[in-house]
Amino acid sequence: MRIVVYGLWHLGCVTAACLARAGHTVAGLEPERHVIDDLRHGDPPLQEPGLPELIRAGLANKNLSFYSEAAPALAEADILWVTFDTPVNEHDEADVAAVRSRLEEVGPFLNPGMLVLVSSQVPVGFTRSLQRDWRDKGLRFAYSPENLRLGKAIEVFCHPERVILGVESDCDRTRLIELFSPFCSHLEWMSLESAEMTKHALNAFLATSVTFINEVARLCEKVGADAKEVERGLKSEGRIGPRAYLSPGAAFAGGTLARDLRFLVRRGRDVHVKTPMLEGVLESNEVQKNWVRERVEQLLAGIADPVAAVLGLTYKPGTSTLRRSSAIELCRWLHERGVRVRGYDPAVATLPAELSNVLELAASPLDALNGSHVAVISTEWPVFRNLRAADVSAQMRHPLVLDPNHFLADVLSGDPRVQYFATGKRAA
Repeated sequence: MRIVVYGLWHLGCVTAACLARAGHTVAGLEPERHVIDDLRHGDPPLQEPGLPELIRAGLANKNLSFYSEAAPALAEADILWVTFDTPVNEHDEADVAAVRSRLEEVGPFLNPGMLVLVSSQVPVGFTRSLQRDWRDKGLRFAYSPENLRLGKAIEVFCHPERVILGVESDCDRTRLIELFSPFCSHLEWMSLESAEMTKHALNAFLATSVTFINEVARLCEKVGADAKEVERGLKSEGRIGPRAYLSPGAAFAGGTLARDLRFLVRRGRDVHVKTPMLEGVLESNEVQKNWVRERVEQLLAGIADPVAAVLGLTYKPGTSTLRRSSAIELCRWLHERGVRVRGYDPAVATLPAELSNVLELAASPLDALNGSHVAVISTEWPVFRNLRAADVSAQMRHPLVLDPNHFLADVLSGDPRVQYFATGKRAA
């Protein structure tokens, strides 16, 4: 079976490389020629642990190839797997038309009987509309929501808990069983619309959980409770469980969770269904975004020429992605208020041009802390666990550390040399 993976950013690169390792014949298709040139040398356009090695292994054993032209890539394809990252604007609204436009570009090269499997982030109803508009092409359609977790993408793709599949016929099921059998035997079959809605609902549920515990944490700070202790009480309840998204911390960043919440809210308005809870989640998350900012303002009040250290700049640890990073949003906010910002991230060697006047890139965590009045732990890179209270107090003018997610609580909390702030906990 020959599979064409169309759209080679994070999801597409991981999908293509993992399929090739499993023994499938895979062609990666991407319109950006420079991306293809790099991939043919084993260099993906992003950082993901183990991905370069996996791509190079696929190239070496001839299971994996890359194309910028649709015709040769699709010539003998059985499945077109659509993996474009759907663009999201600053308001967390998805540009679904961009994905549809890319599909129209390859439409003339699709063979009758080919299965089009969509995994891009699209609103419920997208795959059905594609099926309806392409009825004359003789194609099959399925939807499987992406399960991408930055920094752990290969592990999650190769060993998923289950795979959600929206399909139309037993014939499609047979092909998809063959496709996914190297990775997972637990396949949840449903309609196209149900599979799309499951992705929206899952992310909305996770977002609701994050927002719920953060609201509780804000109350804890005022009444003397410890939100981490409350978290422990909740997760020990059998109806909730230890893996629930109930750790007090920073607001969820824009992108996946916010996008799916907005999908549902907008769809509700389209079909005249009120969604006050989902709208409230978005509103509460905006309030939580101010947690760090409010405390920084308080701590820097009255300080001339303030300096802030921001440790961690990427969207998540284990990646080099700066897009939609809450740390970068914080750096911009600080810069706009006249704060000199020194940032460090182990995955960022140089800053994009648009950030060169926003912050200075430090050579190490201690270099970032040197001479600063306040420090913010923004991205939870393991290297930051090497920091000690003695280092922090020695480097900083004022040893004030904001750690929304309690990442360094074991290291810094309770040490008299550092004033430590974390979500849902009063500062000592």
